[in-house]
Amino acid sequence: MRAALLHVSVPLVLCVVLANTSLFAAVHVELTYDDYAEKRLEHAPAFLSMPWNSVVNVGYVIMGLRWLLRRSDAAETEQSRYLRQVFALMAVFYAPVQWTRLAVLRRAPAVLDQWVTLPIFAWVPAWIDFIEHLPAKRRASHAAALELCSLFSYGLALLHERGFEAALGCHVAFSVYKGVRVQLTHGDGVSRRYLALAILSCAGFVVLKLLDHWLARYRLFQQLTGHFWSKVCDVLQFHFSFCFLTALTNRAVEESAARRE
Repeated sequence: MRAALLHVSVPLVLCVVLANTSLFAAVHVELTYDDYAEKRLEHAPAFLSMPWNSVVNVGYVIMGLRWLLRRSDAAETEQSRYLRQVFALMAVFYAPVQWTRLAVLRRAPAVLDQWVTLPIFAWVPAWIDFIEHLPAKRRASHAAALELCSLFSYGLALLHERGFEAALGCHVAFSVYKGVRVQLTHGDGVSRRYLALAILSCAGFVVLKLLDHWLARYRLFQQLTGHFWSKVCDVLQFHFSFCFLTALTNRAVEESAARRE
């Protein structure tokens, strides 16, 4: 776990430092309460000024710790354990980034919230690459290259107002493509169900966030807003991605062991 913690925390600290410089001063981010449909509580402390959109971040921590501290089963190797722990730590660390953004509504946390989303999505293809190349050793250089490309892709936000959305769309599309491909070659009925739930949760995450203000016209979405439910879908997206990837990893490890015998 120390290696996973180091490999997640060091890039995050570097991103925090860069986000607090003038490098991303031109990036378009939401910096007012009007950008969210949830009504602000005027007299609440800053970290609860939008209570539902703030508290939902606890879900990332609970889900991340559940997978981080999950007992290894017989099929889990040292490499697959590392992949699981990195992904879980990404979820745990993502929660305070989002919560800080809502609490202070400043540029640096808003930039960081957008930026760290990209390598989280990029970890899915990196994990799938491990599954597809078993029994060979995990290609650490390939995973590192994917993560670096993902981090650099945030530069699109400097080139166009919707550059982040373009980068995120490419990440989502590539993750779905890799997921469907590995399901066709290594999956079964169980993993197919997890993949479908992960993709459905991803769609909810995107659509509900985009329709935040439009949905607020309806009573059902005036307190628990579209943005809140998009975060619920994001937590579910994380969870079902874990289910899908661990199920396929265990299946691939068992098939690899059977071939060696």
